[in-house]
Amino acid sequence: MELQTRVMAYVLLLTDDYPSIERNPNIAVLLPDVDGGKKLNRGLPLIKWLLAIPLYLVGCIYSIAALLITVVAWVITWSTGNYPEWALSLVLGTITFWNRVYGYAIILVTDEYPSFKL
Repeated sequence: MELQTRVMAYVLLLTDDYPSIERNPNIAVLLPDVDGGKKLNRGLPLIKWLLAIPLYLVGCIYSIAALLITVVAWVITWSTGNYPEWALSLVLGTITFWNRVYGYAIILVTDEYPSFKL
């Protein structure tokens, strides 16, 4: 998941460092501690996949917006030399949103339903 986050940060022009397979302390994904699965509900994984459908739809909208914002930010960065802060917060928010959705529905590290906000 960290490698995926580093690749997305590179693709969306948030960093100039080519993503390495090795860990990078500057881009870290922190997952909640899971005590051998004892705290998680065993029957929820099948339901989580259904409950995640609205998250996927909103995530697709966020992703399209992040791609458009990245193009605008690229033009601004090309002309001024600085990546705009407003674009940074929106694109990072989209990456964080998808990490929360993956943690909830795909890698099943939490039972807490992720929020829809960036």
